Amino acid sequence: MHTPPSPPGAERTDESAVQIGALVPLSRPGWIQAGQHLLAGLELAVREVNDAGGIVGRPLELVVRDTAADPERAAAAVDELARLGVAALAGEYHSVVARAAAARADALGLPFLCSSAVLDALTEQPTEWVARLPPAQSHGWRIYADFLLSAGHTRIAVAAQSSVYWASGARILRDYLAPRGGTVIELDMGALAPTAVCDELVDNRATALLLLVGHPEPAVSIVKSVRHDERLAEILIGAPAGQPEFAEWATLLGDDGAAIPFLRYLPERLSPLGARVGTALCERLTEAPSFVAFEGYDTVAVLAEVLRSHGADRARIAEAWPRVAVEGTRGEIQFSRTPGISVWQWAWTPIQVVDRDPAEPDRFRILHAG
Repeated sequence: MHTPPSPPGAERTDESAVQIGALVPLSRPGWIQAGQHLLAGLELAVREVNDAGGIVGRPLELVVRDTAADPERAAAAVDELARLGVAALAGEYHSVVARAAAARADALGLPFLCSSAVLDALTEQPTEWVARLPPAQSHGWRIYADFLLSAGHTRIAVAAQSSVYWASGARILRDYLAPRGGTVIELDMGALAPTAVCDELVDNRATALLLLVGHPEPAVSIVKSVRHDERLAEILIGAPAGQPEFAEWATLLGDDGAAIPFLRYLPERLSPLGARVGTALCERLTEAPSFVAFEGYDTVAVLAEVLRSHGADRARIAEAWPRVAVEGTRGEIQFSRTPGISVWQWAWTPIQVVDRDPAEPDRFRILHAG
């Protein structure tokens, strides 16, 4: 019996394809540039998997959904992707969105490899269904706190917006710095205008200001206010969440956006695989790839290896997390149980504190490594 041809113009996915659902912020208020980099990494890896014969002869296919940084939209996308029959979920950049997706994936029994969200409590209870590539927030932000202390900063102001992610970051910093002689002064950006931040910094004798706020606003306005206040010429502005990583930051702020240290998850020197992938990502993005693009690539590299070894059955994929050993672009990826972390965790990806060089804002300087 032969299959009748599809009607012209019918959208039809390959029946034999192994599908992965991809959650990515591609519209506002999501961080669109982060989403584009994440998707570029995911797509490049899928193309390479298929060029090398796919998953035991079956093509790998991404089914992409835009989360727009909206937790409810992400949860609905997980439901839809589960109904469509995807073998696993990948992606997401925003922590509060990834948390909603992880809770839904756990409830549905759908494996989820989180590419880029760092919130420690990605799920309320420990789960076997979710694994994560980026380091937990508590791990990365303690390294950032060490950098601040080593640079002589003990009076540290945080300009914070209201969210689980920012509150968690402020708490990690406070708990780590207090026993080491550091003080964290919280500035509520729900109540303060960016210009009022300057007076608070002067009154509190802060030597560093950390941006625990959204991008581009109010982050850009705060940086401009502080940079142009002569009383604050010596203050360090920092962004542990990585806002200066993307080219958009340099475009919006120019010279004001340089010398603002942030966390990124790259080794000091890329492996041959990392260097090759970096070149391919650069061609795809027509700009230097951020660490988020590498996270996207590594996500598919891991899932493809699991699918080849264990098949597309969801339960078998989840059972495979502790047995993963895959060469990623930034080192060998393996998952383990880490105290205080509810999901399978790669412990740990390389971590750097870097900034944009004031003399050459497209160049990054490594200031500290963890």
